[in-house]
Amino acid sequence: MAERVDRTRLSGVDVPLPGERHGSVVSSCPHHEGDQAVIVSHSHSHTHSEPSTVEGRLRQRRASQILIVILVPLAIWTLVGLVLLWPTNTSQHIQKDVAQFSVPGMTMPKGEVMAVNEISCAGLEGSTSSAAQTCAALTVQLLEGEDKGKDVQVNTTSAIFKSGVQPGQRVVVYRVPTLNGQANYQFADFARTGPVVFFAIAFLLVTVAVARRRGLLSVIGLAWAAFIMVAFIFPALISGSNAILVTLIGASAIMFVALYFTHGFNTRTTTALLGTLFGLVLAAVLSYVALSWGHLTGVASEEDYTLSAAAPDMKLTAVVLSGMIIAALGGLNDVTITQASAVWELADDPRRTGPQIFRQAMRIGRDHIASTVYTIVFATAGASMSVLLLLAMYDRPLYSTIMTEQFAVEILRTLVGAIGLTLAMPLTTGIGALLVSRRGTPSEELDSGKVYALNTSDELVDVDDYHPRPEGSLSTD
Repeated sequence: MAERVDRTRLSGVDVPLPGERHGSVVSSCPHHEGDQAVIVSHSHSHTHSEPSTVEGRLRQRRASQILIVILVPLAIWTLVGLVLLWPTNTSQHIQKDVAQFSVPGMTMPKGEVMAVNEISCAGLEGSTSSAAQTCAALTVQLLEGEDKGKDVQVNTTSAIFKSGVQPGQRVVVYRVPTLNGQANYQFADFARTGPVVFFAIAFLLVTVAVARRRGLLSVIGLAWAAFIMVAFIFPALISGSNAILVTLIGASAIMFVALYFTHGFNTRTTTALLGTLFGLVLAAVLSYVALSWGHLTGVASEEDYTLSAAAPDMKLTAVVLSGMIIAALGGLNDVTITQASAVWELADDPRRTGPQIFRQAMRIGRDHIASTVYTIVFATAGASMSVLLLLAMYDRPLYSTIMTEQFAVEILRTLVGAIGLTLAMPLTTGIGALLVSRRGTPSEELDSGKVYALNTSDELVDVDDYHPRPEGSLSTD
């Protein structure tokens, strides 16, 4: 006869229930209300069961120790790498007289468009528009800077005019001083502070409203990632440091802080982190192979030539290599965290064995991989829409077009990231299933006379941290 005990909160602790002898255990077919009901039934004790359960606990502890042994050296390597490779005096590696924005004394004040006049594009300096197209001359009132309140005229290309320039819009202009004391003005861009700030605040509010504390922590982790990229990876590449080493150290620093800060310091997060780092190393190897085998030069657009001239110590191949690794980072994080969470959720049912958990989590992972591949491809397509439009316009065979560096680098970047995250999925799943199964098989736990309740926390329970409760402390109301 099974006895129902409500609101008992036990996790693998050898606690005799009121009125029951020491060998009372969880029924193999529990029916519970919420997470707090435990079904207790009588079972026969077996002399060999207790050592098996103790052995399972020891295996779990050893598995966790193995994770620590692996990750601690990686953390030390990351920290030492940041210290040794942290860039200093980056400005010495930049040719400031190369680009327009580096002209001495140049500023970029904001202004408001007061009038828009159509003009011919014929002979317009700096314009790539044909003479048959229509450009525009804008009258702009400066809102800041030395000439605040002054009306100046700047010309725009046909493409900018067609985008819909209207009076009242805010723009940014280049102010370039000349030797005679007068300043020349050129159109730079539209001022977008308002919409960018609005959507940034909206993103923050929506993320926190839906994901709450974890959403806020993820935003902070994202800020940390931006800091590492801007303060470490970019300057190190400009200084000519090894691209693979710099990017792997930077990505590792991002993941160590972002994952533990967002998801907590526990075995599940550690499992996801190990899978992510494996995927990053694999992506780095594949990126190097793709770069060398495909003979990618890094020179595929006008911006690449500007980079080469402005930062002569930086190899453009390093930019391509680093970009491939970083592009794989987001997808890897998504897949590994999801798989680790899936394993731990499946392990909440103590009747599942390690192989069962692995097989069921792999089914979840396959669906996730399928959707993630679509995500990567469509995200790349959206970011490379201009390149894809050029592909549609080229009057040459499709095969020869996509083999040009401009297109091949995007294809290889997508494929490298997809392969890395696909292989990281089974590794993360296997590590997680191995760890959760170290608590002992259900048959061992049942035979050993232990009482188990579903553990809905994020962390594996270390049974040595629990102590048997007094018999009268169990509530049966």
